[in-house]
Amino acid sequence: MQDIIINTIERYGYLAVFLLITLENVFPPIPSEIVLSFAGFATKHTTMNPIGAIIAATLGSVLGALILYWVGRLLTPERMARLLNGWVGRVLRFKPDDLAKTEAWFNRRGSIAVFICRFVPIVRSLISIPAGMSRMNVGKFTALSAAGTLIWNIVLIYLGRAAGHAWPHVAGIIDRYAYVSLIVLVIAFVALIVVWRRKHKRA
Repeated sequence: MQDIIINTIERYGYLAVFLLITLENVFPPIPSEIVLSFAGFATKHTTMNPIGAIIAATLGSVLGALILYWVGRLLTPERMARLLNGWVGRVLRFKPDDLAKTEAWFNRRGSIAVFICRFVPIVRSLISIPAGMSRMNVGKFTALSAAGTLIWNIVLIYLGRAAGHAWPHVAGIIDRYAYVSLIVLVIAFVALIVVWRRKHKRA
């Protein structure tokens, strides 16, 4: 995977960064830390420059986010309710009224969730789906996504540029951060579910 990413960026420059980051947002297993840190390194020995790489990466991030946002828009509350009434709801132990509560929470906290989750691997992509499901204003969603991914892209591209030939070390550090942050988020999510279920049972 890493060799393919490197060869593609070296050959196609900004277009490769744009397309790879778009795919990374739709298909999370593509590692953004490799794409961005190598793009930063490439600005030192190719015709690419950091600003161009940042713009290409941010445009790709926003496009990928919008694709999943519109996937979420297709998952109407009625369709989700049907899913929760079936085997999906039984497996997840979710009830139709839980959907309304989740939607209400996202309406209150969705903005900060969309922004912060842009710094968390895998979740940075998946957060676009509930944003679409909750019918978050598309302009607001685009602005929040662009702001969050812009910061992420600037940090990784300039780290890769500063590291020079040691850019794989930067990618490795970010990769470890990614796994740690994902584990922390999963633990926090499970803890919230446990707390919510206990309160629900008491009620």
